[in-house]
Amino acid sequence: MTSDSGLPTTFRTRKARPTGLAVAALGIVVLNVSPFLDWVENTDDATVYSGYETDSLIPFIAYLGIGLLVALGLAYQRAHRNQHRGLTLVSLAVAVAAALQSLAFAIDPMGALERGENLEVQYGVWVALIGAVIWAAGSALFAQDVEGDDDVDHRHVADPAGYGR
Repeated sequence: MTSDSGLPTTFRTRKARPTGLAVAALGIVVLNVSPFLDWVENTDDATVYSGYETDSLIPFIAYLGIGLLVALGLAYQRAHRNQHRGLTLVSLAVAVAAALQSLAFAIDPMGALERGENLEVQYGVWVALIGAVIWAAGSALFAQDVEGDDDVDHRHVADPAGYGR
């Protein structure tokens, strides 16, 4: 039995769901808000520093998340099955690095030695950690979805006309 297009009616193309991408996007947005928040306070004179003032790596990793989100979005629109697993795994790796950086900062704020200050962690660090964990969870969820090497769908039919898109 065939459809109007001449393809078998059993032909179907499984595609990645947007759920993981949406969760990753939420985490990246939360992470990008965090550099504007208070990250540390000097307990000697009550001076508070934002993520931007604390360390240039903080906004950089947030901006890297935006770049990866743009790439994931393009892959979602253009890839045959709505994702590119390699890119999704890179996003996961960077998200894990962002989470570890935030956790390390929460344990021992970076910059105390060069400033010679007694630094206390503020809420911006925790917002960054939450954002990075959400981003990592979204990337992991997205990576678990179907991609071009889908071996679950054994009914693959050659589609030279591109009707499966």
